[in-house]
Amino acid sequence: MPLVFQTNAMWKYFVCLLTIITACKTKNVVEGVTYTGEQTIVYKTVNDYHEYVPVTMNTEKTEIVAYPSPKDVYRNGQLALPTTLANGYWLDNRGVNANTVFLNITYREYAQLTEAPSLQKMLDMIKDKNPFESIYNLGTRNRFKDEVSEINYIIKKNLLQQFKKVK
Repeated sequence: MPLVFQTNAMWKYFVCLLTIITACKTKNVVEGVTYTGEQTIVYKTVNDYHEYVPVTMNTEKTEIVAYPSPKDVYRNGQLALPTTLANGYWLDNRGVNANTVFLNITYREYAQLTEAPSLQKMLDMIKDKNPFESIYNLGTRNRFKDEVSEINYIIKKNLLQQFKKVK
């Protein structure tokens, strides 16, 4: 018996689901060329750090290797706070990775500084050296038409494991 869709809404749901499943299995590689672009990083932390400035440490987490200037904590003219997602996840807007930690200074406070604190001061300001439960890379951000709703769908349908787990 052929599959019959009872409503237009059901058909749209099916098309959306098929698109997401296909996107999950699509790689950004064609004939050995990798397409680059801003990555879609989704993460969950052990505590709520969304207002705090992220910095990057070395693999051993003994020194800070990258940090923003107070002028660089903006994205599109607004503070680069992560975007709230479903089930306690966050969409990164700043550059989070497996070696990221959060300082005990908020984006708003940091943006008001005239210069970044010294590396030693930043080391003393670290809230947690292991702040992440998990981090996923969902590929380039331009792959999504409605980023937040599509990522929330992926999270709610437990499809994150189909993407690259960073941590």
